[in-house]
Amino acid sequence: MENFTPIGALLGGLLIGLSAVIMLAVMGRIAGISGILGGMLTLKTPDRAWRLLFLFGLIVGAGLFAVLGGNVSEININPFEFSESTQTIMLVLGGLLVGFGTQMGSGCTSGHGVCGLGRFSRRSLVATVTFFGTAALVVAVIRLGTGG
Repeated sequence: MENFTPIGALLGGLLIGLSAVIMLAVMGRIAGISGILGGMLTLKTPDRAWRLLFLFGLIVGAGLFAVLGGNVSEININPFEFSESTQTIMLVLGGLLVGFGTQMGSGCTSGHGVCGLGRFSRRSLVATVTFFGTAALVVAVIRLGTGG
């Protein structure tokens, strides 16, 4: 692995877990991004303010990463070197499929994988195993197809 950073990965995982615990303990809310965003898109959402602040915090956090010296250019979002038009189509299609899967699975990886598993939810275990199993299969198929 070229980017193996165990300390950074451990600290990042601890921060994500701690954030989920704090949100559940303080607000009684699950830190599932799709649920938070979905609530913003509902017309009659009385608790829109905290959702907006949460999403704003995600954007600010990404900005802080760049400002504090995080090198975003090292993140390879096109490892198979697809053309720009193919990459754009794949990103849009991927986004639509993730949205469909999130709706079908009643939550996303953060909701099921971080919060649901932490609450010992059987449904979240099945969902998380399905997410990661499917992801591994897709990567294997793409690598076989591209010779990577």
